[in-house]
Amino acid sequence: MGLLDMFSRKGPGAIRKHAARVGNKRAQNPDRWESIHALAAMRSVEAVEGLLRRFTFRMDPSITDQEEKDAAFHGIVAAGDVAVEPVREFLHRADAISWPLKMLEQLLPPEEVVRELLDLLARMDTEYERDPEKKIQLLAYLEDRQDPRIVPAVTPFLDDVNETVRFHAAGAIFAQNDPEHAKEALLDVVAKEESMRVRARILDGFLEREWPIPKERIEAVRPKLPGGWALDPQGMPRKG
Repeated sequence: MGLLDMFSRKGPGAIRKHAARVGNKRAQNPDRWESIHALAAMRSVEAVEGLLRRFTFRMDPSITDQEEKDAAFHGIVAAGDVAVEPVREFLHRADAISWPLKMLEQLLPPEEVVRELLDLLARMDTEYERDPEKKIQLLAYLEDRQDPRIVPAVTPFLDDVNETVRFHAAGAIFAQNDPEHAKEALLDVVAKEESMRVRARILDGFLEREWPIPKERIEAVRPKLPGGWALDPQGMPRKG
């Protein structure tokens, strides 16, 4: 292979061509497949950015969609350290976190993945938004992780406008080894929360942790107990 051939196959022009094809839902499947493999072989920042375009759309048939995304995923992960920054940037701008999160889990230690997610969460607020799905996915993921940074980061989202966000925020708190710092905030939620599901989730957590409701809080909490719940003489929430 001559020098000109090498540059034409792997140079900036080739990367742009392949990236455009990978990100084009209307491209022919065999052409897009060829470009995915070409970019995967390059293992550069620009090639990773091109592969990430494949995660910006879905297509039919679903089996083709999955196969192409799997191939792009493996190409990105194989690039190693050079893929970290493009994937991190994609995590912040993507509508859904599932694919970039899977990539980061392959590229970074668990504590660094949590740090990235908490950094993303810190950029979000508790106000109304038309589509809170990304925030919900993020909090649901944190329900499956233990890290001392999670409780203080998640606690503000107990006051989110969206009910599902509040539900998963409570779940992420109770998933931690030591969530006691959020106890007062959780009790505040029970006393004012309209959603029975959120109140029940918090009371479940108190029951699992064997946390009684403090005496000074019982008067505010008792009227908010969901159906089937009661407080025993010690203030412990009980079901049934």
